[in-house]
Amino acid sequence: MTAARTSPLTDRPQLGLRERKKIKTRMAIRAATYELIEDQGYEATTIEQIAERAEVSQSTVFRYFPTKEDIVLTDEYDALMEEELRARPADEPWIDSLRYVLTKAIGVTAAEEPGVIRLRSRLMLEVPAVRSRMIESMSETGRLLCRVIAERTGRDATDLEVRVYAMSLIGGVSEISVYWAENNCEGDLAELANRALNVLEHGLPRD
Repeated sequence: MTAARTSPLTDRPQLGLRERKKIKTRMAIRAATYELIEDQGYEATTIEQIAERAEVSQSTVFRYFPTKEDIVLTDEYDALMEEELRARPADEPWIDSLRYVLTKAIGVTAAEEPGVIRLRSRLMLEVPAVRSRMIESMSETGRLLCRVIAERTGRDATDLEVRVYAMSLIGGVSEISVYWAENNCEGDLAELANRALNVLEHGLPRD
């Protein structure tokens, strides 16, 4: 399995040496984790083994990822998606902005990390601890969306309507990976995302 790589969704300024080292370390830890899980399964994979494979200390692993579940689920895309959403035209319908950015993110990930995206989807389905942590992390991504939605609409990010809308989006998007995994990761993930956004935009189809 190839190591997970970080591919920006947008043109970003050159990162400093310290930040590049941090990204390199995160990538090494994630790559080691994915390889070990593929070889021996999720439960059998320990932080000690991950640290040894990534050639870092256990304390370094915990400094970057509080739990093993976080290693599986955490990536670089939330911040990049936030940048992309803010860069979309101010008069563009919100759902169109989200459709554009989500489709682009899926395309980048599927192209560069096809094995990783399948493994993560499978673990979210099969491992209760990963599924539970995914649900917890949804609130963090939801707060990110609340900020962007509030800026676009002129509302307050803490408004109930903004929060309900943001979390509806997050819930729908997260269910895409679960559905995909339940169906043996068959089908076009971007098309599934488009179907999910159609439901959020238009409601449940009559047929």
